[in-house]
Amino acid sequence: MIKVIAADMDGTLLGSNHLISKRTQEVIMQACDKGYRFIVVTGRNFISALQALELTPIKCDYIVSSGAQIRDVNKNVIETTILPEKECEYLYRKIKKYNIGMMFCSEMENYMLGTWEEVDEGILNYIKYFHDTAAKEELKKSPLYKLMWDKTKVFSSYEEMKSKGKPITKFFLVSEDINLLEEIKKEIEQNKILAVSSSFKYNLEVTAYDAQKGPVLKKYIESLGYTMDEVMVFGDSMNDYSMMEMDFGATVAMANADEEIKRIAKYETKSNEEDGVAYAILEMLKMYDKKED
Repeated sequence: MIKVIAADMDGTLLGSNHLISKRTQEVIMQACDKGYRFIVVTGRNFISALQALELTPIKCDYIVSSGAQIRDVNKNVIETTILPEKECEYLYRKIKKYNIGMMFCSEMENYMLGTWEEVDEGILNYIKYFHDTAAKEELKKSPLYKLMWDKTKVFSSYEEMKSKGKPITKFFLVSEDINLLEEIKKEIEQNKILAVSSSFKYNLEVTAYDAQKGPVLKKYIESLGYTMDEVMVFGDSMNDYSMMEMDFGATVAMANADEEIKRIAKYETKSNEEDGVAYAILEMLKMYDKKED
């Protein structure tokens, strides 16, 4: 019987406006009132995940930065897996020769290198590729643009970031050159200390190998006394692959998910724009209610 519901955020729990719909909030709260535990499992760092949830009544555990950090329902840090300093420098030296926006993520803020103008361009590219739109002047008016700047610190060099920044949990880069990203991915994957994934087609995300969504979720739920068959997992993109390929009780792909995610998932629900998470949870609750009758 399912006792834990674990959901990715962007493209899954959140709509295209990057908010949780009222309907989805209501259904999650209904499940929690029945005793289900809810966990968000996201590529976002903690502060970004919290900002998407803070105006909702949802109380949950957090697996953030693609698995690099676990926080409990009271927001206490349970575990953090950082990118080793040697690997951070390895990634920087390897990527700096390309004209690609790089972002180093700590648990509460992001670091970007360059002049203000270069970083501004990097932030706009991040939002542009994330939303798959080229209207940069419009993007400067968006709440996401302000939010990105609010949580981004600018350093003139890698050495300055290294001396003044905090430990890095995740490395993030964006480019519209998909072939180049694939080339970089293959090269980075040769480093067995690192794990590479993506949350949309124009990006790569790098964490320590031990900081992947699926294995971290398994480790955490088992520490709480649950078993894998008691977990329902939702996802849509390739940074959810490590969850979806594992034998959790129910792995559910969104209708808008990558085809590879749909292929390995046990079930498929409606899209994130159609409250697919809420739909699947309600179907599960109905099924269990019937069994109890």
